[in-house]
Amino acid sequence: MGKLTTHVLDTAHGRPGAGIKVELFALSGDTRRALKTTLTNDDGRCDSPLLEGDALVTGEYELVFHAGDYFAAIGVEVPEPRFVDRVALRFGIADSGSHYHVPLLVSPWAYSTYRGS
Repeated sequence: MGKLTTHVLDTAHGRPGAGIKVELFALSGDTRRALKTTLTNDDGRCDSPLLEGDALVTGEYELVFHAGDYFAAIGVEVPEPRFVDRVALRFGIADSGSHYHVPLLVSPWAYSTYRGS
């Protein structure tokens, strides 16, 4: 059974990104359809998969992480406008039976991602 999961690591402070708002959208051409909104837990993960089973279909998706709000909430002083604010990651699901893990490593100044396991 396929599933989509994520987690966030705060690389500026060497800890999980807890309490970060994460939005998931399905993409079709220029259309974005909201699928789910959640918050990361104390471990920087979502409490359940974002999609799993029959809900995970092949196609294009977008995850939006509200990283700037997280850094502001923990007291990081950054200029306005924020250099890293909302991080939007667009990716494709080619095999709906596989596990797609899309982590975000983020600081107020940079971010990266990869397909995890």
